[in-house]
Amino acid sequence: MAKNVTTIPATRNRFTADLDSSPKKRRVAGYARVSTDMEDQQTSYAAQCDYYTRYIQSRDDWEFVKLYSDEGISATSTRHRGGFNQMVEDALAGRIDLIITKSVSRFARNTVDSLSTIRKLKENGCECYFEKENIWTFDSKGELLITIMSSLAQEESRSISENCTWGMRKRFADGKVSVPFGRFLGYDRGEDGNLVINDEQAKIVRKIYGFFLQGHSPYKIAKILTEEGIPTPGGKKVWGKAVVKSILTNEKYKGDALLQKVYTVDFLSKKKKVNEGEVPQYYVEGNHPAIIEPALFDSVQALMKARRTGENRNSSVSVFSGKIKCGDCGSWYGSKVWHSNDKYRKVIWQCNHKFDGREKCTTPHLNEEDIKKLFVRALNVFCGEREEITAAFKEIKETAFGTDELEDGIVAKQAQREMMQNLVDTLEGMPDAVDSFDEGAWYALVDYMTVYNRDDVRFTFKNGVEIKA
Repeated sequence: MAKNVTTIPATRNRFTADLDSSPKKRRVAGYARVSTDMEDQQTSYAAQCDYYTRYIQSRDDWEFVKLYSDEGISATSTRHRGGFNQMVEDALAGRIDLIITKSVSRFARNTVDSLSTIRKLKENGCECYFEKENIWTFDSKGELLITIMSSLAQEESRSISENCTWGMRKRFADGKVSVPFGRFLGYDRGEDGNLVINDEQAKIVRKIYGFFLQGHSPYKIAKILTEEGIPTPGGKKVWGKAVVKSILTNEKYKGDALLQKVYTVDFLSKKKKVNEGEVPQYYVEGNHPAIIEPALFDSVQALMKARRTGENRNSSVSVFSGKIKCGDCGSWYGSKVWHSNDKYRKVIWQCNHKFDGREKCTTPHLNEEDIKKLFVRALNVFCGEREEITAAFKEIKETAFGTDELEDGIVAKQAQREMMQNLVDTLEGMPDAVDSFDEGAWYALVDYMTVYNRDDVRFTFKNGVEIKA
C-alpha cells in the first residue's frame, strides 16, 4: 500500500524563531576596523564606515542599528577592541540580527576568537556576513569556510609579526636606537631620528640624580617631585618609586643604549617579557649626548647596589628607614605606630628583631623627636670639625679615590669620591650652630646611627667618623 507523505513547510526561522512570513525588518549593524592610524589606513577606515552605513540604509528590508568600529587596533586579539566587544554585547542582548563586515580578517585574525565569537552569535540568532568572501554564517558551509579563512588570516599575522621582528632586530644589530619619546624624560627626537637633549627635562633628570647622591631613596625622590608639581614622563601628577628607579638605572642618560631589553613572546597575545638571554641584546656606546656624565652614572649604580645590602635596610618609606641600627643584634630599626586610632597616636622606632628568638634585644625604642634631637647634637659636634674634615678630603682626594692605576673597583672608587664630595659640600654650607633637624644634612652626612641604650647612641657619618650623642 503506497504511503501518502505531506510536507509541512517551516514557518519560523530556526536561528531567530521569528515567523518567516513576518514583515519584520532585520536589524543590521556594520563593523569597520583598521590596524594602524597611518594616513592611508585612515582613508580606508573612513571609506569602510561610509560604505557600510550607506549600504545598510539603502535596503528596504533592513533596519540600520549602528556602525561599530575600531581604529588603529590589531585584530590578533579581541581583548582591547572596544567597538567589537560592544557590538558582540549588543548582539547577545538581542539588539542585532545581522552583522556585516568587509572580510574575515577585519573581524578577527585569531582563528579561535573568530570561531568562538561566531558560534556565540549564531546561538543567539545573530548572523554575520563577510562581503569579500561572500560567507553567510547561517549557511551550512559557513563555519568550514570561516575556519579556513581565519587560519589564513592568522598565518598572515604571524608572517607580518615575524617580518617586523626581523626588521627591528636588524635595526638593533645596526645600532639604531629608538625610544618612546612621548614618555621618555630628557630627550626629543632629532632630525636624524636619534636622541637630542631637551634642556628643560634634562634639569629634572639631573635633579633626580642629585637627590640620590644626597642620600634620598627613590621613594623619597618620588615624593619630592610630586610635591613640587613636576609631571612624570607619562604626564601624570604622581610619581612612583619605580619610575624614579628606572631613570636612575637607564644607561641612555649616560649616552649609551642597551637594545632589546624586552621581547614579544607571542604574536597573538602580544605578551612581552624581560630579555634574560632568550634573544640577543646589543649595547651601543656613545650613541647620543649624555645628560649624566658616565662616571657619575656608574657611581650611582654602585651606590644603589651598596644600599641594597644589609638585612632589612632596603626600606624607603621614611627618612629614618635603613638608618638606625640595633646595638644588640646588629639588625635595623623599623617604625611602629602606637595608639593608631586615638589622639595619642605616635610613631616609634625599635629593633625589627626585638622580640625574635630566645634572647630579646634590650635596646630601647625611640620616637622621631628623640632621633632628631640626637642628630642635631651629633651634627653640631661634627660641624665643629669641618675644617679638618674638608682639609683631609682635599689632601687624599686624588690618592685615595684615584682610578688611574686601577683596573678593578673603578666604579666603587668613583662612587665613594662622589659621596665624600657631597658630604664636604654639605658640611661647608652648614651654619656654625645647628638648632633644628635638617633632612638634607641627614641624608648627605649620616651613614647610620647605632642605639646601644638611652645613654649611648652613636652616629656614624659617611666619612667613617663616629660621634656619641
